[in-house]
This record gives sequence, C-alpha cells and structure tokens, in this order.
Amino acid sequence: MGLRFGELAKIRGIIYYRLSPFEQRAFAGLLTHGLPNLFRRIRSQVFVIVPPFALGYMIYDWGEKEHERLMRKKPADTSSSH
Repeated sequence: MGLRFGELAKIRGIIYYRLSPFEQRAFAGLLTHGLPNLFRRIRSQVFVIVPPFALGYMIYDWGEKEHERLMRKKPADTSSSH
C-alpha cells in the first residue's frame, strides 16, 4: 500500500539521526550539574527578588494592623450617657 506517516517522501543525501524518547536520560546530571546550577542562580538573584517582597510584606502587615486598630470601638462612642 502506501508509505507510513513520517516516511511519505524519500529524500536522498540527507541522513536523519533520531533517539527514541525511551532511550533518553531525562534526569542525567541532575545532581551533579542541576542542583549546583540552581543554587548559583538563586544566590545571584536573591538580592533582586527578596527586597521588593520584604517591603511589600511590611506594607501589607502595617496596613492590616492599622485596619484592626481603626476598627476597634472607642469607649467614648459606646457610652449610653446622653
């Protein structure tokens, strides 16, 4: 019958090398190269990322405390003496 999908044309002079996905080592070098690279990247970016997050958290925390303070009832407003 016909050719299979992926082999629809015969091209002369071109050599294809393919590696089966089942033969690849997906985690090759993870411990020897991946983790040290991860720590290097974190160390190089920590002073870029952490200060804005810390400042944002401090502003958020201040806002929450201020809101709680302002929502408290004042004894003068609740006295029943007219």
